[in-house]
Amino acid sequence: MRILLIGDIVGSPGVGIVAARLPALRAGESIDFVIANGENAAGGSGITPALYKTLRSAGVDCVTLGDHIYRRREICGVLESDDRILKPANYPASAPGRGWTVLSSVSGVRVGVVSLLGRVFMRPVDCPWEAADVALDAMAPDCLVRVVDFHGEATSDKQLMGRYLDGRVTAVLGTHTHVATADECILPGGTAFQCDVGMTGPHESILGRRIDRVLETTRSFRPTKFDVASGDVRLCGTLVDVDPASGKATGIRRLALHASQDIDATSDGDGPADRSDAPSDSNG
Repeated sequence: MRILLIGDIVGSPGVGIVAARLPALRAGESIDFVIANGENAAGGSGITPALYKTLRSAGVDCVTLGDHIYRRREICGVLESDDRILKPANYPASAPGRGWTVLSSVSGVRVGVVSLLGRVFMRPVDCPWEAADVALDAMAPDCLVRVVDFHGEATSDKQLMGRYLDGRVTAVLGTHTHVATADECILPGGTAFQCDVGMTGPHESILGRRIDRVLETTRSFRPTKFDVASGDVRLCGTLVDVDPASGKATGIRRLALHASQDIDATSDGDGPADRSDAPSDSNG
C-alpha cells in the first residue's frame, strides 16, 4: 500500500492546489491513504471548519495540526467531535481534540496516525517521546501501519524521534519548517524517515508569505502584515510504500507537484520509492 503525507498547507493557494490536484494524484500514484498537515490553511495560520471540509472532500483522510492549531477558535468543535483531525498528542489532555486516531484506508488496511509537537525552539509542551509511547500503546496491536507527523523546528529533535520509534512505526515524517529536506530514508528497523516533507502553497515567497512584506519588516522593524503569497504554487509531500502485513516501510520518495505539472512527473527525489535493502523482519 502507499501513503502520502502532504506538507504544511499554506493559505488559499495551498488549499486550492490540494482541492484541484489531489483526486487525480491519488489515482495516478495509487495512493491508499492521505494525511495532510493543515495548520496554516486559514490565511497562513490555523484552520477553519470550512477549510477542513474542503480538504476532506478533496481526498484527505486525516488532517494533522501543530502550534497554530487554535488560531481559529471555531475549529475547536470539530476537533472534539471528529476523529479525522488531530491535535498534537503532547498537548494537555484538557486541550480540545485527540492526539491519535486509527482509520481505514481505501484498501481496508487500518492506519494509525499520531500527531506530535517538538520542543526545541517551540512553545513549551509535554514530552513528545512519552506522548508517542502512550498513543502507540493505546492502539490495537493488530494495527500495524502507523504514521507519525512530528511537527518541529529542529532536525535534531526529529532525528531523535525517528530513531526512538524505529521499528515501532511505519514512518516518522516531519513538518513545520516549510522546507523539504533531502534526507528521506528507511531506518534499520524498517521505519521511513524524513526531517521535513516541505510546504504545499506558494513557493515564490518566504515560507509562504509575501517576500516584500517579510523583507520590509526584517530590515526596518516596521510592522507589516505577512500576507500569504501567490506565486509558484506547489503540492509537496512524501510518499511511503508499506508492507501492510508487517507495517514496515519498503520505500520512500519526495513529491513536488507544480500547479500545471503532469501527474506522471511528480518525483522530487533521485529515484523510485523502491528500497530492496529495506528490512523485512518485524521487531514489534
